[in-house]
Amino acid sequence: MAGDLSSWPVTAAPDDRRPTDALGHLAGLPGVADAVERARTAVDGLRGHRVLRRSSERVSSESALRGARASAALAGSDLPLDALRRSVGGGDGSDGVVRGALRVAAEIGLLQGTWSRAPLQAVARLHTLAAADLVPDDELGRPAPAAAKRLSGLGDLLTVPTSAPALVVAAVVHAELATMGAFAAGAGVVGRAAARLALIGRGLDPTAVSVPEVGHVELGRDVYEAALAGYRDGDPADVARWVVHCADAVVLGAREGVAICESLQRGT
Repeated sequence: MAGDLSSWPVTAAPDDRRPTDALGHLAGLPGVADAVERARTAVDGLRGHRVLRRSSERVSSESALRGARASAALAGSDLPLDALRRSVGGGDGSDGVVRGALRVAAEIGLLQGTWSRAPLQAVARLHTLAAADLVPDDELGRPAPAAAKRLSGLGDLLTVPTSAPALVVAAVVHAELATMGAFAAGAGVVGRAAARLALIGRGLDPTAVSVPEVGHVELGRDVYEAALAGYRDGDPADVARWVVHCADAVVLGAREGVAICESLQRGT
């Protein structure tokens, strides 16, 4: 998918006409439908956990914290969860990447409405939160000029109807923001947060109780980066592999959500 999104996706028909539903087109790539179904089944299983009947907000809050920790780890700042809790409480031990991931996690709920109406406005806000300690103030929320056309194309894709499942939309959002070069710092944290917003807004995980970021960590940072690189190169098989990778991360993230529920159930 190198280049701008005006000819996106690379898997278009042989006559190079862009499909009317570009995101929906990706759902038909080999292996994607089965992966989407695995992810949906895993999240549905989590959403049926009885703890969520009375403690959904507590699970969502813990999911946000664990997701922030995992997102920072994928960006190279791997702080243990206990140390992160101390950081949230005002203790020492966090760096700018971790602080940014925590700020992003704290505002996901407030950004859901903005995401549905104006996704690029939400992206700008996510970057302002993620990179506040990493770049000068005048760069916060401002994409690099070279990526402006591609970012605009992503915004267009997100505001037109699509038959694509939430998982596919989230995978594309994640990879585009992480790889297009719109931001000099914080792009990965922004991409992962925007993917979470897509999963919430499009109904796969409306109460944000799964932790897909943890799934990416469990699959391995090297594997994650290789899958992103494949997406960036744009071969259709590699794009499909990225979507399947994201589905696998969601399955593991749902398992993490179940672990949170069971910890609350035990009172630990």
